[in-house]
Amino acid sequence: MTKDQQNICHSKTFEALYKMYAKDLRRFIFFKTQDLDQAEDILQDTFIKLWDNCSKVNYNKAKSYLFTVATNTFLNTIKHEKVVRKHREGISNQQTNETPEFILLEKEFMDKLERTINSLPEKQKEVFLLNRIEKKKYKEIAELLGISIKAVEKRMHSALLVIREHIGHV
Repeated sequence: MTKDQQNICHSKTFEALYKMYAKDLRRFIFFKTQDLDQAEDILQDTFIKLWDNCSKVNYNKAKSYLFTVATNTFLNTIKHEKVVRKHREGISNQQTNETPEFILLEKEFMDKLERTINSLPEKQKEVFLLNRIEKKKYKEIAELLGISIKAVEKRMHSALLVIREHIGHV
């Protein structure tokens, strides 16, 4: 083969390489992707990259170059799909079915509840928070505070009455 016939930048040489390797390369990519359309896309991208770098690629190493580029393109496609999938999962986790009005009402309710709890007398507030926030039983609260279970019940009852009065039945 003459030096001119080995120059990949000549369209006839490039076309000959395409005819020589396209079928095997398509099979190779299809084996990896199991998707004919994706295999065709990668095949075309691979030959475009060969054309873009035709002056840098040695004719005798063209086959190796094509298979390397095809493999790298396939791996990049997989990485991209993974990023897209993670992004979609992130978006779906952030989305809610709640309307902005509901979110605003919920925030207002939580603010009102917090103000009401903070306005409770200290002993009632302590029992309420231990029971409802820290999920302690009346007996545990009584032992912790050194008071009777009846005293815990009375403080909790009083706290709930104040909360219902300020917030209403929820």
